[in-house]
Amino acid sequence: MTLTIPVILGSVRSDRQGLRAARFLIAQLEARGYEAPLVDPAVLQLPLLDRMYKEYPKGEAPGVLEDLAVLYRRSDAFLVVSAEYNHSIPPALSNTLDHFLEEYAWRPSAICCYSAGQYGGVRAAMQLRAMLCELGTPSIPSLLPIPRIGKALDADGAAKEEWLGRAAARFLDELVWYAEALKQKRAGGTPY
Repeated sequence: MTLTIPVILGSVRSDRQGLRAARFLIAQLEARGYEAPLVDPAVLQLPLLDRMYKEYPKGEAPGVLEDLAVLYRRSDAFLVVSAEYNHSIPPALSNTLDHFLEEYAWRPSAICCYSAGQYGGVRAAMQLRAMLCELGTPSIPSLLPIPRIGKALDADGAAKEEWLGRAAARFLDELVWYAEALKQKRAGGTPY
């Protein structure tokens, strides 16, 4: 089954390490034959949330939001890559996610979190899990935390530690299982 799984990056810092994780995961998904476009708020330059996409009159949303809406509507799952800022998610990630609602519905999400230290961003992931569920894209049970990201991945997203490939394979197997199951159910209709 062909799947489209956008990889949503959460940081816009100039020295952000999450781009390593996003590149790694995109390569893993593409090696499986899936489409995995990068959603990068630093490139997209999304406006700060004033109105959600659905609140614009038809055809009047900024082009960047319209393009994301089209991508999200044809997506089967979402993979979110989040840093941990002050035990929470980065503001750029919250802003990127909050522009949409219905476009996420009945599609699973997965969380890859990271940090420079030993915890791998899991404190942010717990808050992100609640947020994703509220948006209608509940996260799968597993996480992919990447501690000491600068040692685990090189700048191009190649794994420098053997454990990461095995962990990512299990993580993506689970996401794909949920994505395929929900894709089949959406084809038959949704409760609303």
